[in-house]
Order: sequence, then C-alpha cells, then structure tokens
Amino acid sequence: MQSEALFARLMSRKAAAMLARNTVVSCFAFALGLVVLWALVHFETWGKVEAGAVSFVVANSLHYILGRSWIFQGTDRSVAEGYLHFLANAGAGLLVTITLYAAFLHFTAINYIVARVIVSLFAGLAVFVLNAVFNFRQL
Repeated sequence: MQSEALFARLMSRKAAAMLARNTVVSCFAFALGLVVLWALVHFETWGKVEAGAVSFVVANSLHYILGRSWIFQGTDRSVAEGYLHFLANAGAGLLVTITLYAAFLHFTAINYIVARVIVSLFAGLAVFVLNAVFNFRQL
C-alpha cells in the first residue's frame, strides 16, 4: 500500500512540474560542473576521478541554492537542516556517480565527459526522488 501511494505521488502533476524545474536547475548546475571538471583536468592536471568528485560537489552546492528557492518551494525545513539532508543525498549520488564514472573510464573507451553525462542521468533521478520525498517532503 505504501509503495503504491509513493508511486502515485511520483507520477503526479506536482512531481512532473518539480522534475521539470529540477531538470532546468540540474542542467545549469551540471554544465557548470562540467566546466569545473574540464578546467581541473586540463589546466590543473588533476586526475579525472578526483576532478569528477570536486566538480560534483560544486554543482550540487549550486543545485541546492537554486533548488530550495525554485524546485522545492514551501519546504518546512530550515536552510541548514535542508542543506545537511541535501548533502547526505548528494553523498549517495556522489557514490553512485563516482562508482559508475570510474567503471565507465576503466571498462570502456567512452570519453570522460560523455561518461559523466551518462552517469548523471541515473544519479540525478535518484537524488531528485530522495530530495522530493525525504528532504523537502514535497511529494
């Protein structure tokens, strides 16, 4: 029963609207993250996995700032508490992102930027659901 109710909430118009706003914010934050990734690899000669982790944190911090005010409007969580929950969810996303990213780099010949884009689709949806349901409690 509870899983059916959650599924219904995730398939609602409200969820679709939030996912649309999340997509806009995610694309903007992700683009910034890709620029940071590229700059760290090409100008600072960081390792690709380490640079991927740093760019992920930068993008997610921006995502929280924009997401709190636009995606998840009306949350009753304080800014600090919401950010801590957001970081915890981002940590789960980071684990998925870096694990899959490292696997793509190790097991395929896919370009590191393309690999990062593919991985972001999986991790991004998972983090959206975690934030919408558990952090900001909007669904």
